[in-house]
Amino acid sequence: MIDKKKVERLMECARESIFPEIYGREKESAEELHNLLEELTGAEKAAAFMQELPVIREELQTDVEAIGNNDPAASDREEIISCYPGITAIMHYRVAHRLLGLDVPVLPRFITELAHSETGIDIHPAASIGKYFAIDHGTGVVIGATSVIGDHVMLYQGVTLGARNFKYDDTGRPLDLPRHPILEDNVTVYSNTSILGNVRIGHDTVIGGNIWLTHDIPPYSRVLQSKAIYKT
Repeated sequence: MIDKKKVERLMECARESIFPEIYGREKESAEELHNLLEELTGAEKAAAFMQELPVIREELQTDVEAIGNNDPAASDREEIISCYPGITAIMHYRVAHRLLGLDVPVLPRFITELAHSETGIDIHPAASIGKYFAIDHGTGVVIGATSVIGDHVMLYQGVTLGARNFKYDDTGRPLDLPRHPILEDNVTVYSNTSILGNVRIGHDTVIGGNIWLTHDIPPYSRVLQSKAIYKT
């Protein structure tokens, strides 16, 4: 059984190693991170993950920049890294995604579920997410396992990238086929919108809030609700 306390400490060490400019313990935390990974995954996979750490750091720096560029309330990088739930969830995802790519069982999902419990943001470690990814506020965001997200994508709270239906094998088990949305580069999705199925949202598209979407959208689109009508 996975020790939750060890995984929580692993992620604390990962955060300190990835953002040494904030926490100032890069060497010590990296050593502890390696030791915890070796205990949880084995020496070979721990070493392979540590080689990936600079890539994770570079990706997360772009995510911090994206949040800062999209939120005028963000005062500086330290506030974003320390306080924003979107960065917490994305950091857990990027670590878990690398571990999943090394064929580490269970632990990647455990890591993303820690972030889910803390932030209300549910990102499956198998999802594919590009650079400069930003989640604003974040509570209620769900990103399914076969979702594909390009660069410079922005999601607001309550957004679901989910499956619409499943295909089954002869024994009645659901097949693990692409079933979640593809968001190309420079897509923004506003709050409480659900995009369901293996649909493609073209680049430079804006999807408004409270939309239920189950079909492809071409690039440079604007998908908005009808304007409210007020009567007195």
